[in-house]
Amino acid sequence: MMKKKNCWEVMGCRKQFHGFTPGESGICPAFHCKPLNGIHGGMNGGRACWMVTGTMCGNKIQGSYGFKVQNCSQCGFFNQVIEEEGSKYVPPETLLTKNEKTV
Repeated sequence: MMKKKNCWEVMGCRKQFHGFTPGESGICPAFHCKPLNGIHGGMNGGRACWMVTGTMCGNKIQGSYGFKVQNCSQCGFFNQVIEEEGSKYVPPETLLTKNEKTV
């Protein structure tokens, strides 16, 4: 079975721990979002980044889930996770309670 990739690996971001590129924005919060660790087989918020406030998709700081949901629903990585997880996909409604502090 192929290892599931986190958002920063698929999207080519270099704002993660081991490949950290210092910049104005620092490290993407998806990398440090421990309440989502293990969701969809990812590390921290790496496979549920759409639930993390302040992610750096497109090299811009994004808002909360409510503000970015439309863009995220059109994202290739988001749709890849849904496809890979199939019936094991955890919907946002469930994740909202798990991740209240960062949504």
